[in-house]
Amino acid sequence: MSRLKDIYNSEVKKAMQDKFNYKNVNQIPKVEKVIINCVTKDCVANSKTVDSIMADLGAITGQKPVVAKAKKSIASFKVREGQALGASVTLRGEKMYEFLDRLISISLPRVRDFRGVSAKAFDGAGNYTLGLKEQIIFPEINYDKIDKVRGMGISIVTSATNNEEGRELLSMLGMPFRK
Repeated sequence: MSRLKDIYNSEVKKAMQDKFNYKNVNQIPKVEKVIINCVTKDCVANSKTVDSIMADLGAITGQKPVVAKAKKSIASFKVREGQALGASVTLRGEKMYEFLDRLISISLPRVRDFRGVSAKAFDGAGNYTLGLKEQIIFPEINYDKIDKVRGMGISIVTSATNNEEGRELLSMLGMPFRK
């Protein structure tokens, strides 16, 4: 079992129940899934870019990515319907907690001039989205083997009902929010 899941089960549940006065243990928010995606306009010009994105996401998450395809054609962007534009991975369960643990304790501190992540990136329903400018902050990525530095989006979906509950859950799990 991952360290983050142990923290959630032992400390976070009790603290959340005390703070928000939940009547039922099933009301306590939890992290349901983490979605990591990388979509780039470079895929329009070079279809081999999708393969390198899939390799990077596979190395970072330990799970096979799904190809993200265009839903409709847009002539001004030179995009055709069904054309591969990137890739995404949805993590749940044990792999999700392991990824969050590595993100919080190893990868985010490796960002240059890191002062914490924004506490304003919640969507109103307690879900958090984080944008990274480069994939090389993950130790699984070999700097010599990448063809181009790309960013990615990480969405953390929680069962919280509002932003305050979601922020409290993530900060108790160790997410380094900016003060």
